[in-house]
Amino acid sequence: MNVKIINRSHHALPAYATVLSAGMDLRANLDSPITLRPLERCLVPTGLFIALPQGYEAQVRPRSGLALKKGITVLNTPGTIDADYRGEIGVILVNLSAEEFVINDGERIAQMVVARHETVEWEAVETLDETERGAGGFGHTGKA
Repeated sequence: MNVKIINRSHHALPAYATVLSAGMDLRANLDSPITLRPLERCLVPTGLFIALPQGYEAQVRPRSGLALKKGITVLNTPGTIDADYRGEIGVILVNLSAEEFVINDGERIAQMVVARHETVEWEAVETLDETERGAGGFGHTGKA
């Protein structure tokens, strides 16, 4: 699948780290480092602009290493980039740790997964078909 991309960063294009990777790392595109204090959030620019085909979205997700080791995650996970968005891809990071975290230019800050999606047409009805679960909500099985 080909996707048009403008790279206004001074870094290489996102790429898959391995043949079976689902996501590509996004890098911070910064003139100077950003210090993210505990519980602080910020929008980190990437310098990337994309044009996805209709029926696709790009999902911005946390990097597991940053989340586990540093407590840094993507706040609106997954962030969705719609096919008609033409602005710069930005990543909303939050520091959930008790220590400051410095984001440097070129740092891998998130991963992006391109995925197909469907467009829904609603059908208003009076009843829904029955299922084994029914209306059971969160924790409905009683098991942890």
